[in-house]
Amino acid sequence: MRKISSLLFLFFISLLQAQQDDISLDYYLPDDVTYNPEVPTPQEVIGFVPGEWHVSHDRLLTYMNKLAEVSPRIQIENRGFTYEGRPLVLLTISSEENLNNLEEIRKNHVALVEQNSGSLNTEEMPVVINQGFSIHGNEPSGSNASLLYTYYLAAAQGEEIEETLDNTVILLDPSFNPDGLQRFAYWANTNKSKNINPDPQDREYNEIWPGGRTNHYWFDMNRDWLPVQLPESQARIATFHKWYPNILTDHHEMGSNSTFFFQPGIPSRTHPLTPQKNQDLTKEIGTYHARAFDELGSLYYTEENYDDFYYGKGSTFPDINGSVGILFEQGSSRGHAQETDNGILTFPFTIRNQFTAALSTLEAAQNMRTELLNYQRNFFKNARESAENGAYAFGSSKDPVKAYKLAEILKRHQIEVHEVKDGFSENGKSFERGSAYIVPKNQRQHRLVKAMFERRTEFQDSLFYDISAWTFPLAFNLDFSEDVSLKNAGNKIEELQKPVPPAPGESEYAYLMSWSDYYAPKALNKILEKGLRAKVAMEEFTLDNTSYGHGTIMIPVQNQELSQSELHQFLSEISQESAVKITAISTGMTGGINLGSNQFRAVEPQKVALLVGESITSYDAGEIWHLFDQRYDMKITKLDIRDLNRTDLSKYTDIIVPNSWGGGLDGGLTKKLMEWTREGGTIIGYRNAVTWLKKNDFIKFKTRETEVNAKNVSFGERGDFRGAQVIGGAIFEAKLDRSHPIAFGYQDDKIAMFRNTTLFVEADEQSYNNPIQYTEKPLLSGYISKPNLDSIASTVPFKHSSLGRGEVIMFTDNTNFRAFWYGTNKLLMNAIFFGNEM
Repeated sequence: MRKISSLLFLFFISLLQAQQDDISLDYYLPDDVTYNPEVPTPQEVIGFVPGEWHVSHDRLLTYMNKLAEVSPRIQIENRGFTYEGRPLVLLTISSEENLNNLEEIRKNHVALVEQNSGSLNTEEMPVVINQGFSIHGNEPSGSNASLLYTYYLAAAQGEEIEETLDNTVILLDPSFNPDGLQRFAYWANTNKSKNINPDPQDREYNEIWPGGRTNHYWFDMNRDWLPVQLPESQARIATFHKWYPNILTDHHEMGSNSTFFFQPGIPSRTHPLTPQKNQDLTKEIGTYHARAFDELGSLYYTEENYDDFYYGKGSTFPDINGSVGILFEQGSSRGHAQETDNGILTFPFTIRNQFTAALSTLEAAQNMRTELLNYQRNFFKNARESAENGAYAFGSSKDPVKAYKLAEILKRHQIEVHEVKDGFSENGKSFERGSAYIVPKNQRQHRLVKAMFERRTEFQDSLFYDISAWTFPLAFNLDFSEDVSLKNAGNKIEELQKPVPPAPGESEYAYLMSWSDYYAPKALNKILEKGLRAKVAMEEFTLDNTSYGHGTIMIPVQNQELSQSELHQFLSEISQESAVKITAISTGMTGGINLGSNQFRAVEPQKVALLVGESITSYDAGEIWHLFDQRYDMKITKLDIRDLNRTDLSKYTDIIVPNSWGGGLDGGLTKKLMEWTREGGTIIGYRNAVTWLKKNDFIKFKTRETEVNAKNVSFGERGDFRGAQVIGGAIFEAKLDRSHPIAFGYQDDKIAMFRNTTLFVEADEQSYNNPIQYTEKPLLSGYISKPNLDSIASTVPFKHSSLGRGEVIMFTDNTNFRAFWYGTNKLLMNAIFFGNEM
């Protein structure tokens, strides 16, 4: 048997090599179409037939720019840049006549989503499709297929393509994730052998950490369509709302042993706000994919595995915006060829499937054109008619920047936002002009607003492909009312203005800086980097009828590196740049603690390190890196675990250990980190790293176990039964002890925490050691099983303990989730700046 297997393997290898050597455009392109010889083929520009090598982003752009140069069917624009400076291009493809009248076509199309759209004749309007490729950079068959698809659209000749282009406007994004695509193409190409080796254990198929899936800061950008925190997402969303396409496709890859998936997904896992008609259209479009794959002989499946629940994904976001989102998942070769359960899977084969799906989408859009246009019009008409009266209100008088940041997201989604006319209170919450906003319910984007603001705790299904809750006002930790009168609404905001406090006057004595402002850590870091002395208030106090809370920062004027006038100038600049309120004062005689009290503790400059590398979850690490680098302008040193044994840790005040898996932190590294902590360092562990801290005696705590026994559960149902015990992502209420340093800067005694773990930590017997504690009925939004809900009640997501001269701090929850959980970012910064005061 071994001899026969070896011979078969050698046969497949020789066949594979012949396929790679003989690959040509004929393998991909429809054979019943002629092509304009004046339009260059991909290999004439990039130097190889797609599939022979992985296209890098720069070569991809070169070809797209060349096609736009020679083809009257293509326009190209740059909508911005990635963090690494790569252009975010968009190709608009249609007939030459349509492109000459593009703005008029766009305006007429967008008019479908506006009021009084009934008079528009959809029989005469082009359908608009937005086709995007490889939002995960190491799922490259999509972007490589875009080379072929764009060539086809530019060069194909005949009545059929002419009619299609007359009736269609195609918005084509050849690479949703330029930085990730570039990173993965480098890996696959530099590890390619002349003799293609499909052994899955070959280095080619096992890219090094963090891989090419993510963008520069290691974010999964297919989760950012709703939060819109990344430049790539902001470009995509601007395009979407500029056009409101009828179909949006999102080309992905999945495990190598899989075939090809297209939506719809599992019907019971569709968000209730998505109309049934959307799913009906998705299914009808799927018949075109099925027919195309049947003709090709490629295996596929649908209505399994994936869902349409979280609106932050590319295939689901369109569904709440009057469009039809389609997810494509191709089994991945993860290189140039790989042994799989379905035989040897070649890179050209994966590209051909993606190209075929792009063509079948185009065919479906052409044939369903009027139905899709009418559906879009009716979606927004029905949204207006079903909208309730009244409005939502959100804000924060103590931290107006957080409210502004949420309003900024809403404006990116073309949601109507108003000023507060006059200050008012609702259910004990205050909403002040300049720090709060009103969002009318009766507006075009009613369904989207509801999807972003609702609290949902009841579900048809207990399994979720992604998170089950994302209520934005809770994520931002804002005062929020779901039903206020529109009489409180002032002018509609056309251009948002960032709230900036007045610059402080000049003081001869001291300055006080509020720690409740979102960017206060950024301001404090700049003050300390300047070599200035600053102290933090451990108690509340009053001055001139103003209350100053725990965590207020005091900067004395005397004995500083800067003169009185220089200090005033510097702090004024900091206040304006960071939007942080700084107040000049003339006396230390305050109500409560005085400014010379020992309850004002010196704050030292912090030098923070972040563990990265194999066994660390790159998403979690990237969120922390992004928070420091982009939000707070703070340096953070990324220490790779593989180099930790020879790293001098003595220069760091804090080391953060993000969520981890596997055994990356072995005994030697653990011992080194233990010694560093005992010598005075602060180690901060997140999620699974908490278990590592306990196992290695950094900290002691008790966990609460959830016992769940299967009853009347069949073998076929066992997967769903187990999956129902997972907390994929939900929101829970916790109590805050605002006198504890971890809670400095917070104004309320409750906070919304995002959680996606089932690690339940028992509260300490001493109540003062539980500054953050889940309430008895903590669920605010999202899914959690009844046994886990019982277990989480009154547990704690945070613990602190001293170790030698150092500090150990742990969070069971992610306080930095996907860059939009603004409300808990300060917990980490409090741990950094005030960890030694706990």
